[in-house]
Order: sequence, then structure tokens, then C-alpha cells
Amino acid sequence: MATYRYIKYETLDDGEIARITLDRPRSRNAQNRGLLVELGDAFGRAEADDTVRVVILNGAGPLFSSGHDMGSRESVEERQPGPNQHPSVTINGGTRLGAEARMLQEWHYFFENTRRWRNLRKITIAQVQGTVYAAGLMLMWACDLIVAAEDALFADVVGTRLGMCGVEYFAHPWEFGPREAYRLGMVSKVFSLDELADQTLAFARRIAKTPTLAALLIKESVNQSVDNMGFYNALNACFSLHQVNHAHWAEINEDHYPVGTAKYGVVPWNEAPPVQAARKDAVEAPSAG
Repeated sequence: MATYRYIKYETLDDGEIARITLDRPRSRNAQNRGLLVELGDAFGRAEADDTVRVVILNGAGPLFSSGHDMGSRESVEERQPGPNQHPSVTINGGTRLGAEARMLQEWHYFFENTRRWRNLRKITIAQVQGTVYAAGLMLMWACDLIVAAEDALFADVVGTRLGMCGVEYFAHPWEFGPREAYRLGMVSKVFSLDELADQTLAFARRIAKTPTLAALLIKESVNQSVDNMGFYNALNACFSLHQVNHAHWAEINEDHYPVGTAKYGVVPWNEAPPVQAARKDAVEAPSAG
């Protein structure tokens, strides 16, 4: 039985539903390496358990996830030599040099893990609330269904705050649409915040009644259809572009920091204006032509 530091794992309804909770509320569930590795273990644990039919992924506190952890004390210590270094930073390319190390580490721990969770052999539901930032979208998009609180907002801010071309798992054109990002169409159900947990569990229970093979084949039919439309290859291409963007900043910044800085017109993340929701009239306006 795994012991987790950054997440919680529990089963409900005699084990038919597994619920995984991102449990760093003080950090707004920012994704440090330890959390991501634990999350991979928990998803694998639910997948291996033949009793589990549905997996719920949620976040403790006011936000589902604020994205990748860019600089908490824990995150910094995980990346540096010392007693708190995470073992994953010395494998899977972590000991290579320059852009190769960053590319391999991000492929394993930001990109391929997300794609693996998307293809999990169980039905998955993301239960989201608050503002879902950047890599928080990646976790949400990896799930088959999304249930949102009425206060939920969705924002990838890495373009304006880091000078980067989106997150590593670039599903934006498929989830948002290439132009009309405000017309999301990606949320399965919306509930008030105080009903969110109960209604998500009720939704999971309905799905759990479906025969397991039928549920899996429905999921696979959707995933294979989207992949045949180009999703799989597009993800690979966009990940490569993401790495070019990192390499550009690492080359021109004097300290080799791999994201944009104020010197080049990028607003620092801690000084950036708050996310603004799309205007209601814009969302409801019919398309021209």
C-alpha cells in the first residue's frame, strides 16, 4: 500500500470508485515533481485494481490546480542535490546536459505521463473548481469527463507570463477550438460549488453501472476517433515546438533561464493582471456568416 505525501487516494462504493485528491491546498495544488510521480502511481493503482470502474480526480482547497510549481521551497529542493532531491531528477535524462535534459525530463514527467493518463483503461472524471491554470488544464484534459463548479475559470497564462507557446500537452485546439476559446464546449456538467463533490460522485456512480467493457470501448472509440483526426501527431509536434521555445529563452537569457523575462517584455508571473472571464455577450453571440 503506497504512502502519499502530496495526494490522497481513497475508494468508495465497495471499491468501485477511486477518488484521487491533489492535496497541496496551501500551494493551490501546484504540481511539484513529487505530486506528479505520486499521481502517476495512484492512477496506475486504480487501473490495476479490477474492482475500480471509475476514477475521480479532484483538488483540495479553493483551486483544482494552479499549474506547474514554478518555485516553492519544496519544488526547488526537489531539483537540487541534497537530502530532499527527488530521485526522478537524476533519471530519464536528468543527468544529460542543456536542452536534452530539459526535453527528456519534460517528456517523461509533463507530456507522456499526461498522455498515459488520458489512455487509462478506466473511465476518469475531473472535478474542478476555481481558476484552473496552465498545467491544471493538462490534468483536467487527460480525463474523459469534466464536472465543474459554477465558479470555474480556465486559463493558460504561460504565453503572457512565461513567454512560452502553451503547456507541454498542447490540447488547446481540440479542447477550446482554434479561435473561439470562450465557447469551451469541454465541460460535461456544471454545479454549484457546495454540490460539486456530491454531484460528481453521483455522476461516477451512474457510469459505474455501465458494463466495464462497454464503458472502455466507448472511451476508446472517442480517443481513437480524435487520434485519427490528428490529435496524437499534433501533440508530438507541439511538444517539440515547446522545447524550441525553451531553448530560445535559455540561449538569450544571461542566466540561461528557460522562459521569458521582463527584459524581453514578458510580465513576471507574480505581477501579471488577474485572469478575466470571457464576456457573457461574447459567449452567446452567434458566429458571423
